[in-house]
Amino acid sequence: MVHRERSGAAAAKRRWPVAVGAALGGCALVAASAVPASAHGTGPGAGSGPGGHYVSLGDSYTSGPGIPGQVDADCGRSDRNYPSIVAAERKVASFRDVSCAGATTEEMWKPQGANDAQLNALRKDTDLVTVQIGGNDVGFGSIIATCAALGSQQPTGDPCRRHYASSGIDRLTLDIARTAPKVDRVLRAVHARAPHARVLVVGYPDLLPDDGSGCFPSVPFASGDFPYLRDTEKRLNTMLRLVAAWNRAEYVDTYRPTVGHDMCKTPADRWIEPLQPASPAAPAHPNAQGEQAMARVVLEVLGKRHGRG
Repeated sequence: MVHRERSGAAAAKRRWPVAVGAALGGCALVAASAVPASAHGTGPGAGSGPGGHYVSLGDSYTSGPGIPGQVDADCGRSDRNYPSIVAAERKVASFRDVSCAGATTEEMWKPQGANDAQLNALRKDTDLVTVQIGGNDVGFGSIIATCAALGSQQPTGDPCRRHYASSGIDRLTLDIARTAPKVDRVLRAVHARAPHARVLVVGYPDLLPDDGSGCFPSVPFASGDFPYLRDTEKRLNTMLRLVAAWNRAEYVDTYRPTVGHDMCKTPADRWIEPLQPASPAAPAHPNAQGEQAMARVVLEVLGKRHGRG
């Protein structure tokens, strides 16, 4: 029996990267529909309603650097980030937000400054976990810096795309595919440490105009790199959706609900700040309205399951 279980696990491990690879190649709907229904989040967790135990894991898009009030300067953690809003709305009995700016999947297992390894916040009685991770594994910060530098020198064309595809293979697509098994490992660890928890994988919000238009010099990317970077983010979110489904977790799509509020919009309309923020937030990150928008989507997903409110 042990041999058969290991063989089955090995076979599953071989299959799911194929689905991710197909999705990144433009077959997302087919790959997603191929994930068995039993893989979706159907565990016994109550979803951390009143009286529940909620843990938030994640990077800076979760923690909310720059958004008042900051409760952990080292991690850029705000008390107005989406996990705090969800916890207050759900009236949970206990809430631990260990998200930290700059976190990669490695920080799930190791400390990040004074912030303990994030997985250590989980307990056997944890019944809701939100996870937003992967952007820093792909190299979010360096991508922004590289594309901004190239765009400032050549505002037309697509110098950033050509930079990342100089070898004949798009390196960002490859990096997303390489991040998939890292996220998979995180989710398996979450289930092992919190076996009764309802697990939500939170995707990344819309950063750039969904129609592919640009806003140079406010956001100093070349005109042809706006659609390239938009598509790169969509590939990242597609990967997160598929890996979530394979690991009995629920995916929270924060991209579609935030379309039209990207960093190119006016200060009154944008939920993502540009490289020179006008509202308190980190550059190219959600402001307080962006965190509220992500919270609404998380709450909507939590409210839909089995008619729970």
